[in-house]
Formats: sequence, C-alpha cells, structure tokens
Amino acid sequence: MRRTAVFVLLLLNMNLQVNAADKTTTSPAQTSRTEKKVKTEDGTSGTEPPVNTASPAFLGNLLVVPTDGSHWVGIKAIAEEMGRRGHKVTVVIPEISLKLGPGKHFDTVTFPVPYNKSFIDSVMSTYKNKMVKSAQLKARLLQLHQIVLPFIRVTAESLLFNASLISHLEQQGFDALLTDPIVPTGTLVARKLGLPTVNLLRTIPCLMDMRSAGCPSPPSFVPRVFTSYTDKMNFKQRLFNTVMSFLEPLLCRLIYGPFDTMAHQFLGEDISVAQILSDTDIWMLRSDFTLDFPRPLMPNFVLVGGINCEVRNPLREDLESWVSGEHGFVVFTLGTMVSDMPEEITSVFLEAFRQIPQKVIWRYTGDVPHNVPENVKIMKWIPQNDLLAHPGARAFITHAGSHGLFEGICHAVPMVMLPIQWDQSDNAHKLASRGAGLVLDIYSISTDDLLLGLDEVINTTRYKENIQKLSILHKDRPVDPLDLSVYWTEFVMRHKGAKHLKAAVADLNWFQYFCLDVIAVLASVVLVSVVLTVKCFKLCLRRVRGKRKLE
Repeated sequence: MRRTAVFVLLLLNMNLQVNAADKTTTSPAQTSRTEKKVKTEDGTSGTEPPVNTASPAFLGNLLVVPTDGSHWVGIKAIAEEMGRRGHKVTVVIPEISLKLGPGKHFDTVTFPVPYNKSFIDSVMSTYKNKMVKSAQLKARLLQLHQIVLPFIRVTAESLLFNASLISHLEQQGFDALLTDPIVPTGTLVARKLGLPTVNLLRTIPCLMDMRSAGCPSPPSFVPRVFTSYTDKMNFKQRLFNTVMSFLEPLLCRLIYGPFDTMAHQFLGEDISVAQILSDTDIWMLRSDFTLDFPRPLMPNFVLVGGINCEVRNPLREDLESWVSGEHGFVVFTLGTMVSDMPEEITSVFLEAFRQIPQKVIWRYTGDVPHNVPENVKIMKWIPQNDLLAHPGARAFITHAGSHGLFEGICHAVPMVMLPIQWDQSDNAHKLASRGAGLVLDIYSISTDDLLLGLDEVINTTRYKENIQKLSILHKDRPVDPLDLSVYWTEFVMRHKGAKHLKAAVADLNWFQYFCLDVIAVLASVVLVSVVLTVKCFKLCLRRVRGKRKLE
C-alpha cells in the first residue's frame, strides 16, 4: 500500500514539471500579449493590461473647420484631445473672430476676412440692444438677422473662395473633417476635398440634421424648436406642433437658401446643403436624455452631451478665498454672445444681489456700475465650469445655453434660467419640466422676481434633490462624452467613413419613403378583388334567379 502511494506521488510531480516547462516555452506571439507587473503612481503594484504589439496605434490627420462663439467650446475640446493623443490636427479659422484661436495640441491655419474687430464689436452690440421690452423685440430680431446672417455668409465665402487655401488643404492628405454644421462651411469643404465628415452639434433650427439623416420625428411626441413644448402635449399643442413641422422646410429654405447657392458656386454641382449633410458619417449630438426628451435616432447618431464637463482646473487662490463662505455663492453669466446689458436691466440684478446673503460672481464686460454691492464680484471672464464644480455653488443664473445647462447638471447646481434667443427657451423649459430650475423673462424681469426665483431654487430642497438625481443619471455612463467623441472621430479616420451605419433613406424619394407606391398597389389589389368578388356574386345571383324562373 505504501509503495503504491509513493508511485502516485512521483507521477504527479512529473506532470507538474512538464506543465511548467510548457509555460516557459511560449511563442513570441504569445509573449507579446503577456501581462507584466507594474508600479502604480501610489506605489502599489498592479497588473498592466495585455498589449498587442503586432501593429502600432493609429495616428491620423484631422481637419477641423469650427463655428465661432459657444460652438467652439466642444470642437476645441475634441481637437485638443485628438492632438494630445498624437494625431495631427489642423484647425482653419478666420484671422479675426470672436472666440476662435490657437491651442496647445493643434495647428491653426488662418484666412483673411473683409472686416475688422470693430465690426465684430458692432455685431455683438446688437445683442445688448436686443434686450428691450417685448413690444420692440420683433424689430430688434429683424435687425439682428439683417446684420448677423450676412456676417456669417461673408466669413464662409472668405474661406470657400480662397483658392490658394483650398488647394493647400487638398494636398495635406487629411483622413476626416470635424465641423459644426449649424454654419455649413465645413460641410462644403469636406465635399470639395472628398473627406468623411464628423459633425458635432446641438441641433439645426429647422431639424435639417434629423431629416438629412433620416431620423423619424413624429410631431405627436417630438416637440419642434422654438415651441418650448415637452414630449407630453395636449391636442392644441400637438396641432400647433404639427403645423410647425409642415413649416420647417420653409424655415430651412430661408436660413440655408444662400448656402445652397454658395454650394452650387463652390462645388460646381446642382446640390443642396441638405443633400450634402445626408453624406455625414457620424453625427455627435450635444444632447443627453437627462435634459432632452427621448426620440428616435439613427445608428450613426452619438449622444455626447456634457462633453466639456470634466475639462476643469482648480480655482485660483484669490478666487478660491473669495468664494469661500458660510452661505456659498451664485454664478451669473449670460454666455458668449451677451456679456453687457442696458443700465435699467443691470440695476435690477444689482439691487437683487444686494439683498441676498450669498456672494455673486458675475461675468460682465460692460462699464462697471458705480453701486456694485460688496457681495458681488464682476469679472470679464470667469472659469464657469470650475466654479460650478465648487461645493459652495448654490445657484446658477444662466441664459440656458446647452453648455451651461450640462455643466450645471453635471455638478448638480440648481438654476434660474433667463433665455434670450434661439433654442435657449426650449432648453430652459426642458430643465424646468424636470423640476431642476425655473424660468424667468429677462425682458420684463423685476428685482422681486429675481429675489423670489433665487430664494426658491436655493432654499427649496426639491430643486437640489431633482438636479442631484439628474446629475447621477447623467454621469452614470460607460464612457466619458469627450472620450466617446474622440473614439468615433478616430473610427471615421481609421475606416475612411462609417457607411455601414447610414440608412438608405437618402436614396428614397418622398413617395417611396412613405411607401405610397406600395399602398397604391395594395389598394388597387384590394379594390380589384372587391370588384371581382362583387361581379362574381352578381353573376351567381343572376344564374340562380334564371334557374328559378325556368322552374
């Protein structure tokens, strides 16, 4: 018995030695993906993930044609991150602009424009003049469109018809183009250079983006831009929403008609901007269903709302010491386009801020009033995202631009919203419907209105609780929006597009899309069948009657 036990132990020992020898004689291909022990930053040991050294990481060449103003924020974040990861990034900007400029990790190419800085200042002053009583609002809006839209077209023409610049870009061997199609300059350049396109946008006012990509937009639960409706509409609202959906093509023609003409001149093709947009490979929407209402989207749509949420830095020491206090502070900014206001509106805010215990940091570039309260700090520029991330932030007074709203949601700061133009009213009412803020009318606001609004969002716990719930949902995602944006941009660059994600809707005309030809054929078959059935029935009935008469 003892000999048998010894024999079994010897066999087991030989088997273990053979297995150990097998492990030490792995092939080079296997050793290239083996794990190795590494030291982490905190000094502890960890395991580095397997690395496949068979092929080097892809490094591409990206062209960026951005849109000025707040649209530059998201585009710049992606361009910087792409450059930081080793890609060559070239950003084309005008010599004179509002917010566009150089970056640390990308190159810039500038083109001349037929205006100077004073002209841009005059355009910006229209936003200040626009802040008047509602009786004059329509006239001011007309003035705004008469100045701003020609300014946008002139900038676009300066790039598109700069033959030497376009020729230079054609020779650079770009892999893809990143742009914001709200101004379709980059869209036309991509068509000219034959580049796959990645669009980063909030929305196009007439829903041209959704129509070009083939996304269904039923007016029964998809509210139209400028209506301020939710996705739960009564009959009257659904009726108006449906009428608005019928008028959207007309709105598109009014806004983008000049660009259709520009496309024909620049490309030499009889093609519209909407048709060019249908060739977009990836649509990255600055949207998230914690703010926006659920709606149908195509496979090449990616939601990247809150793309700049994590791009933040510690506050300066002087600013950190100023915001520290028992009662916290309020952040006040009306965005890129409005940083100065008429004196009568400014006095309303100053008087209200004088009566609250919180400190207020206000982005304001106009003439500083002489009666600024001690608890108010006026700055020409503020680190908005960094301030909202501070634990002392109690409220955020905002114009309800999408970047600001997502930063407020990300950092769970309840908001008082003062929409001014474009989609800001829609954004504000969306967040208000979630119970995370309230909406005030900046054109008729009074000191009492502002005091009541601030008191409600700061001292009523439901606003803080609701915004915290939204913040948790917004941040509970497998991939950060900036990383997701970079991934899909790299995907398009690697594969020279994303054709497999595009629906065939662009190849269908309107009666094919709605299957009207199929309905007509089926209706004809049913009609013929009914007619033949009736005739056969009549024929049988006649024969039966004839037999009865003969009998």
